Amino acid sequence: MPSKTSNDGPREAVLRVREEVAKAVVGQERVVTALVVALLVRGHVLLEGVPGVAKTLLAKALAASLQLDFKRLQFTPDLMPSDVVGQLIYERQEFRFRPGPVFTNLLLADEVNRTPPKTQAALLEAMEERQVSVEGEAQPLPDPFLVVATQNPVEYEGTYPLPEAELDRFLLKVLVDYPSAEEEAAILARHDEGLDPHDLASVGVRPVAGAADLAAARKEVAAVTVDDRVRDYIVAVVRATRVSPSVSLGASPRGATMVLWASKAWAWLAGKPFVTPDEVKAVALPTLRHRIELRPEVELEGGTADGVLNGVLASVPVPR
Repeated sequence: MPSKTSNDGPREAVLRVREEVAKAVVGQERVVTALVVALLVRGHVLLEGVPGVAKTLLAKALAASLQLDFKRLQFTPDLMPSDVVGQLIYERQEFRFRPGPVFTNLLLADEVNRTPPKTQAALLEAMEERQVSVEGEAQPLPDPFLVVATQNPVEYEGTYPLPEAELDRFLLKVLVDYPSAEEEAAILARHDEGLDPHDLASVGVRPVAGAADLAAARKEVAAVTVDDRVRDYIVAVVRATRVSPSVSLGASPRGATMVLWASKAWAWLAGKPFVTPDEVKAVALPTLRHRIELRPEVELEGGTADGVLNGVLASVPVPR
């Protein structure tokens, strides 16, 4: 199917994506915005939330509204790397590569922490290099390519926590909360009226943008300017995570780069041609919460990564 291109500017097309997703998902605007930010800067997103808060539906509706190819892969303890990236098969007296589900535009890696490290690692090259290597031969992935991984924050039995190296590949870690009482009532009303979450067309979700709009939007995001003082502010915030007494492992230079790009996308979505400290503050928590490691005694006392990061943001002087 050919890519759909909007007659309006790329920003207007991208903003309409959020309206389309809202036809299937009540609330969760913050999560939708995070997914759009990741697409704009070629990042990936880790969604953390209990089952039943529409993580899968969010990803499916986003793909449908952008006319992107979508695949869902349930990560289980017996999943092998070849089940993710694909494998060589012998057919008609020759070896042929059969692509795995990673060859898509939007891959939903459901419960990514339920599979062993060797299978988790199969995503590393795909997320960083946008290719996979099979028998020494690189196989490029489609563009755009976005991994949306999910994990349950309260169930640890039989899971394999993601190593720091893989967590660092995610642009954002987004906490998906329960809906408000009003939103939950609206969800029930939709289901009572016959909503089928597995049939997005029936609820009116349609393509309102395409790969061409996304490509144009990425060029505009790249053109968003960042003053030297704002760049210095990002550096100061990231470096402050490394000297915080509550932290045993601070954010890396890659973390600073991710804050920069997420800030540019956030500013662009707001219609700003430049980044201010407000955008940096807006993206700091989802961009850095998975890149710092708290000291055990802090965790025992109930400390959280978000609490530490809020303290860091309060302690670093904001440029005027």
